[in-house]
Amino acid sequence: MEWLTAPFEAAFVQRALWAGILVSAICALAGTWVVLRGMAFLGDAMSHGLLPGLAVAALLGVDLLVGAVVSAAAMAAGVTALRRTPKLSQDTGIGLLFVGMLSLGVIIVSRSQSFAVDLTGFLFGDVLAVRESELILLGAALLAALAVSALGHRAFLALAFDDRKARTLGLRPGLAHASLLGLLALAIVASFHIVGTLLVLGLLIAPPAAALPWARSVRGVMALAAALGAAAVFGGLQLSWHLGTAAGATVSALAVGLFLLSHAASGIRHRCRTAPLPAAAVPANAPTTRSNDT
Repeated sequence: MEWLTAPFEAAFVQRALWAGILVSAICALAGTWVVLRGMAFLGDAMSHGLLPGLAVAALLGVDLLVGAVVSAAAMAAGVTALRRTPKLSQDTGIGLLFVGMLSLGVIIVSRSQSFAVDLTGFLFGDVLAVRESELILLGAALLAALAVSALGHRAFLALAFDDRKARTLGLRPGLAHASLLGLLALAIVASFHIVGTLLVLGLLIAPPAAALPWARSVRGVMALAAALGAAAVFGGLQLSWHLGTAAGATVSALAVGLFLLSHAASGIRHRCRTAPLPAAAVPANAPTTRSNDT
C-alpha cells in the first residue's frame, strides 16, 4: 500500500492525477468518434498542428493555451476548407497540413535560445507541472465537451455510418463535421500539456479502441474509455515515480499497453465462443440432421 500511495503524497503528483483524469474524460468523448469514423490520422495531424501556435506563444511570452487554441482553430479551418476541394483527397490535404504546420513550428522554435528544451516540452508535455488554475480550465473544458457531445450525439452517430443518411434525416452533416472537429480540437488542446503533442494520440485513441470490443453502445464505449484512460494515468504516474521515467510518455505507453491487452483478451473470448464442442459434450439424445436424397 505504501508503494501505491507514496507518489500521491506530493501535491504536484495529486494535481497531475486530477488533470489526467479530466483529460481522460475529455479524450474519451472525442476519441470515441475518432475511432468510430477512422479519423486517427486527422487527430495526429491536428495534434502536431498545435506546434506553431505554442512556439509563437512561447517566444512572445503569452500563455501557451492561447497559442494552442489559435493553432487548433487554424488547423480545423484548414481541414474543413480542404474537405470541400473536389480534386484533392482528404488524406492528401491533411498530410500536407500536417507536414507544413509541424515544419513551421520547428522553424519558429529554432529561433529560441533553448531550442531543445522548448521542443521537448512541446512534444512530450509535462504533466507534473500542472497548476491549480489549469485544473479549473480542464474542468471547464470537460463541461464544454459534455455539452457538445450531448447536443451533437444524434448527428455524430448518423455521420459515423453514412453522410447521405445524415443529410436525409436533416441533421446537417457539414455542421456536424465542423462540431466534431471542434470537439477533437478541444480534446487535443486540453491534452497537450499532459502528454505533449507527440503522444496525445495515446489518450485520444488507445482507451476508446480498447473499450470498443467490450461495450454495446457509443455511450458505453465513452464511459469505459474514460475509466481506462484514468487507469493509464494512475498507473503511469506510479511507474514514472518509482522507475524515474518521463511521466507523459509512461502514461501514453500504458494506455497503448491496455489497448493491446484488451484486444488480446477479446481475441481469446472470440475463439472460446466459436470453438466447436467436443463429441463427448454433445448429449446422446441430441437431434441429428439427415441429408435428403434427391
